[in-house]
Amino acid sequence: MDITVTFRHTEPIESLKTYAEEKISKIKKYLDSPMEAHIVLTVEKFRHQADVTLNLNGTLIKAVEETGDMYSAIDQVMDKTEKQVKRHLSKIRNHRSENLKSEDRSVIGETDDTTAFGQDETVIEVEKMVAKPMDPEEAAMQLNLSRQEFLVFRNAKSREINVIYKRSDGNLGLIEPVS
Repeated sequence: MDITVTFRHTEPIESLKTYAEEKISKIKKYLDSPMEAHIVLTVEKFRHQADVTLNLNGTLIKAVEETGDMYSAIDQVMDKTEKQVKRHLSKIRNHRSENLKSEDRSVIGETDDTTAFGQDETVIEVEKMVAKPMDPEEAAMQLNLSRQEFLVFRNAKSREINVIYKRSDGNLGLIEPVS
């Protein structure tokens, strides 16, 4: 971790520098890769400003806070920075998990799960669907236009999840839950 502390319009104070470095090093617990941090502490009359810029593998995170006390400015800017780092990491995790979901489908299809008898192979494929609100007539029309064997939808009148499916005799069947 590379930390740089710069003082503007004030004399460098070692205790402030150490305090800022300790606060920024707490963010390191969220990261597994090295980061660069540049902290600028500025004093203009009665305004104390702390400006933090982080470089996380090419992603810049910047936060500025201004108060009447430099220590409180550092605390507040570090809180902002920590929040931004957490948000950035959650975006990365969500993006990775979406990619892993598509890989998991192929992995599930390749694995062999045997039943209690040890003879049959069971393959489970999970597919998430959005149950759009519509009338059963509209769902029938959607099903006829698609190549699928069934359609999961939310009944617009009852607000319940329904399934419409193609029967072997060519007609359509509707599954409604019993309340």
